[in-house]
Amino acid sequence: MRTARPVPVLIMARELDQGGVERDVAKIATGLDRSRFEPHVGAFYPYGMRYEDLRAAGVPILPLPLTSLLSRGAISAAARMRRYIREHGIKIVHSYDASGVFGLPTALLCGVPVRIGSQLSYRDLLDARTQKLLRLSDRFADAVLVNCEAMRRYMVNDEHIAADRVEICYNGVETTRFFPNPAPRPEPVAGASLVIGTVCALRPEKNLTVLQEAFARVLPREGAMKLVFVGSGRELAGLQGNAVRLKIEHASVFVPATPAVAQWLNAIDIFVLPSYSEAFSNSLLEAMACGCAVIGSRVGGTPELTGENGERGLLFRSGDSDELAARILRLAENADLRTDLGRRAARFAKESLSIEIAACRTAEIYEKWLERKRVK
Repeated sequence: MRTARPVPVLIMARELDQGGVERDVAKIATGLDRSRFEPHVGAFYPYGMRYEDLRAAGVPILPLPLTSLLSRGAISAAARMRRYIREHGIKIVHSYDASGVFGLPTALLCGVPVRIGSQLSYRDLLDARTQKLLRLSDRFADAVLVNCEAMRRYMVNDEHIAADRVEICYNGVETTRFFPNPAPRPEPVAGASLVIGTVCALRPEKNLTVLQEAFARVLPREGAMKLVFVGSGRELAGLQGNAVRLKIEHASVFVPATPAVAQWLNAIDIFVLPSYSEAFSNSLLEAMACGCAVIGSRVGGTPELTGENGERGLLFRSGDSDELAARILRLAENADLRTDLGRRAARFAKESLSIEIAACRTAEIYEKWLERKRVK
């Protein structure tokens, strides 16, 4: 639109390992139309699960080793970023997480014409210092990207960002990778009559003990069920201990974070996301794309995914293990309902929330702000 050359964009994140933000960065960087944009990725800790995905897609990666904004390393990282911006003619810097605290002011000092931040989760999950720094970094951003209507309302009403600076881009799912694919179940759940599970980083806000408590109530009704947790994190030991306390350890399977997420999702009959804080979950979206019958807590953007009235999944009050148990039991005893919800969820994910749609929307946001800033 402006020149024949694709516009160079530097997309930033703290790290490139497991987690929803990391997946978003990798998906958008690899999904952008290369005739319009030339993606680059910068990260403080670049080596992880998404590193190889980006390298395989030919996306250049800029390591920015940084442990503290007050360290000498911050000065060298800023100098490295400045050289990179000049060498590659970066026109847009887009930060996907708290990397914006460093990346957005640095981009301003380097003369980058378009600076975009992102807020993909609620800030009260972060420590007070990081929250203050993020609010400061908002001032250096031309726009703030959010991933659902719930987050848009939060940024406008609670964080006081002008509505015309907040851009919605729903997360996208790779429907060529995540789709209903009946196959033999992995060995740990091969003999289960029904598999209930979740895929997430094992963090406190995922509220996974609520799922364990609900499962413990349902298990006596169907003793051959299995409960699967796919993911790694600091909550693992506590969850394993809780399984013993609840006497469900024999029916519990813990799988470390793995690239084989689609295989596990296709082995799960009922996917549960019991978070007490959630914006627009990639894991829930991927489970829907794989045709799982899903249950989510009524928080953040989850009702936007499932539908408010059970159109594509069921909802329960956050923290209410009794209500969650009732939802699980309802699906466990009704195979037709599980099949119907899974079919509608997969269709919705494919038709409305593919990575192609998300990448196209991201490109529209980039174009809009390039035009607004009169970038040639």
